[in-house]
Amino acid sequence: MSRPCILALDQGTTSSRAIVFDRRGGLRACAQQEFPQYFPQPGWVEHNPRDLWLSIRRVALQAVSEADLVAKDIAAIGITNQRETTMLWDRQTGGPLHPAIVWQDRRTADQCAKLVRAGKEALIREKTGLLPDPYFSATKLAWLLDHIPGARRRANRGELAFGTVDTWLLWQLTGGKVHATDITNASRTLLLNLHTGQWDDELLKLLRVPHEVLPEVRGNSEFYGEVTSVPGLRGVPITGMAGDQHAALFGQACFKPGMAKNTYGTGCFLLMHTGTKPIASKHNLLTTIAWKLGSRTEYALEGSVFIAGAVVQWLRDGLGLIKQSSEVEKLAAQVDDNGGVYLVPAFAGLGAPHWDSGARGTLVGLTRGSTAGHIARAALESIAYQTADLIHAMQADAGRRLGELRVDGGACINNGLMQFQSDLLRVPIVRPQITETTALGAAYFAGLAVGFWENRNEIAGLWSANKTFSPQASSTKMRQHLKHWQKAVARARDWA
Repeated sequence: MSRPCILALDQGTTSSRAIVFDRRGGLRACAQQEFPQYFPQPGWVEHNPRDLWLSIRRVALQAVSEADLVAKDIAAIGITNQRETTMLWDRQTGGPLHPAIVWQDRRTADQCAKLVRAGKEALIREKTGLLPDPYFSATKLAWLLDHIPGARRRANRGELAFGTVDTWLLWQLTGGKVHATDITNASRTLLLNLHTGQWDDELLKLLRVPHEVLPEVRGNSEFYGEVTSVPGLRGVPITGMAGDQHAALFGQACFKPGMAKNTYGTGCFLLMHTGTKPIASKHNLLTTIAWKLGSRTEYALEGSVFIAGAVVQWLRDGLGLIKQSSEVEKLAAQVDDNGGVYLVPAFAGLGAPHWDSGARGTLVGLTRGSTAGHIARAALESIAYQTADLIHAMQADAGRRLGELRVDGGACINNGLMQFQSDLLRVPIVRPQITETTALGAAYFAGLAVGFWENRNEIAGLWSANKTFSPQASSTKMRQHLKHWQKAVARARDWA
């Protein structure tokens, strides 16, 4: 492969990024743009689908320009994205019929509760590895079909297209020629059978989704189409696609069972590779498809924390305790410990392993001596506590103790948080040289399909550590912290 670079498009919850990688996995250029979030009602979260597309288009061209490249220098494009976010559009015009319903949105909580009351949870778990929760796409799609005038009738006639963000971007890049999703994003809809890798007719009927709106399901590293709608990238093949957390697992070279990574982003997403057979969780974790390369499908256990880095944004935008997110570590360092203050950031309910959509944010342990520093420290520590809850459940499900945790995402640059995480888990926390592992994973998927990289062994050889955090604090002290955290969680649950 003579072309020197891969372009990764990383469409996240709060911003779009484009990163150019070279053959060594080195970052040649990066462009990023934030876009608006909309909160029309309590518990509702929306995006404008056009914002997602236009911001990705803009940063893609900017990154290629900053790397001093043109289309013929790009071997392939890989796409990675916020998962579960749901869109519906007109196949003829390409226009969206409604704002995108974001993965954090809880408007379908009642619909999910009805599925549980109807005794459908076991069926959904067995077929999809997931839970009937508003987090996933299917109930969002059913809501759109029910609430947009004429949408269900038009969907049955094949006039409408459903997609998660990967599908929307692929449609736009190819000028509406390709309506497809990859198997990892499909596995997060509640509609894909985990064992067959295909849309499941029984689930479609149960969740009232017509087959006519669904995209084709594809693997993670293959030819999807080529860019036709962006003149500066016209003709570049799109050959990699994966949901953000699956891409990060791949970008962290977690190729063997038992290897795990945690992404500290808007939410926290912990995945452990479990091999070629799915493991059913007994501790409220999710069983998900890690990736599919050729005919080989591999699986993972996953735990999702809804509010991680977003708690720092709340300190900044909601409370005004800091002006920039980067100031939180300094504010938290003003105090020696949390002063008995614990923050449970259940602003959108609690994810794994609790799955409590009625939980709400709770701040406990306040005294007259509590300061902004204590609250900032409690906010940061809440990210580590939620991760610890996931790890303990994951180790029990997998029947193995974690050897190390590889970390990435924006908050992993916070040394204080990473050290506290290691102290809590009693295992090394390893931060890689390249922390943009979500985009890197998308690049790896794309590059493997066109021979840019030969195989996974080559990719594993490119991974290297930047810093390792080892446990330092007393294990007795950490157990006490966890005990108080669990008491705080109990007070936050079942509030709404």
